[in-house]
Amino acid sequence: MERRQFLKFVGLVGTSAIATFGTQGWVAKSFAVSPSPKRLIVIFLRGGIDGLNVVVPYAEPEYYAARPVIAIPKPGTEKGVLDLDGFFGIHPALSPLMPLWKQGSLAFIHAVGSPISNRSHFEAQDQLETGTPNSQKTPDGWMNRLLGVLPGHTPVEAVSVGTVIPRILSGSQSVANITLNSNSTRELPIDGDQVKAAFDQLYASNDALSLAYREGRSAREQLLKELDAEMETANQGAPLPKGFAGEARQLASLLVRDPSIQLAFMALGGWDTHINQGAATGVLANRLNPLAEGLAVLVERLGEVYRDTTVVVMSEFGRTVHENGNGGTDHGYGNVMWLLGGAVQGGKVYGKWPGLAKSELFEQRDLRVTTDFREVIAQILLSNFKLNSEQLLRVFPNFTFSQTLKS
Repeated sequence: MERRQFLKFVGLVGTSAIATFGTQGWVAKSFAVSPSPKRLIVIFLRGGIDGLNVVVPYAEPEYYAARPVIAIPKPGTEKGVLDLDGFFGIHPALSPLMPLWKQGSLAFIHAVGSPISNRSHFEAQDQLETGTPNSQKTPDGWMNRLLGVLPGHTPVEAVSVGTVIPRILSGSQSVANITLNSNSTRELPIDGDQVKAAFDQLYASNDALSLAYREGRSAREQLLKELDAEMETANQGAPLPKGFAGEARQLASLLVRDPSIQLAFMALGGWDTHINQGAATGVLANRLNPLAEGLAVLVERLGEVYRDTTVVVMSEFGRTVHENGNGGTDHGYGNVMWLLGGAVQGGKVYGKWPGLAKSELFEQRDLRVTTDFREVIAQILLSNFKLNSEQLLRVFPNFTFSQTLKS
């Protein structure tokens, strides 16, 4: 890092002190300070979260037929869905968000995603981060382009925290990059040396059962290596949600103290649930609860600033409608986006719901996409940041903003 870049980074040059937070987050600050600045926070859930178990269509029989093991029970039953509108409900692990739904500052858009289906984590994330799903050659991310068109006539600077600058931030607008502590790897109790040694001793002979055990263990270890490799690729360095509440509090404190901060981005990994996803409890629930708690902390700490803030939670794709043979779900298509904020017309599930009947599924396996993800973001940029049509086209080239979301 050059000396001047370093001085700018630590806030010793001009009025553009750059603030950082967390292990995978960044904030963008403007030189100009508006009395009531509008803020946008994007939280990217890397790995493809199962939107059907986040916002559950519990009134649709096909949902339970497709998921005999991992379906969330209906409202009013033990560990059941938390009802939203008589048709949809949210996972019980998201209970910290129910007050926001009831006060009308939380909304969901279902059956949303890229217009181009792609079940590769890397390519699907690239589509959502570049904002140009029809082109694989876009050199920059849509949030980087947004930095160049924010209202006002003064520059904006940004910083990325993590091993690499995420795709959504890459581009001609200047973004600094630093690296904090790397993520620790996860080890399950069943994979401990003592447990494996005990089973190895128990099945040490050459009888059929022992041979089957050793073959099975070998196959399992290989499968876990492959799944871990895929999860690592899907996460792209993003940490798991466990420590999200602390980072959300830190981000909110920055926004409260510094009205020049306009944009923020965070990435959370751990959503690639091919095996043992669970229903009301399990792997997905263990990810969702700290995410919900962190969002609730973010809103509480923002206080009055929440009125001028919009939070977008998104993921690269949804999961298959039918559960797989490992108690999980595979890469799918349509998903759900979350919106929180003082200007959000909340208390509703938006989007055109296509249903889960086999005839309505994409390629007879996935929830169809009926709302382009750019429609959602463009509407925020139009209404909150007052971008004109020319500026909007710079953020999302060759995109026609054509409709208002309908419930």
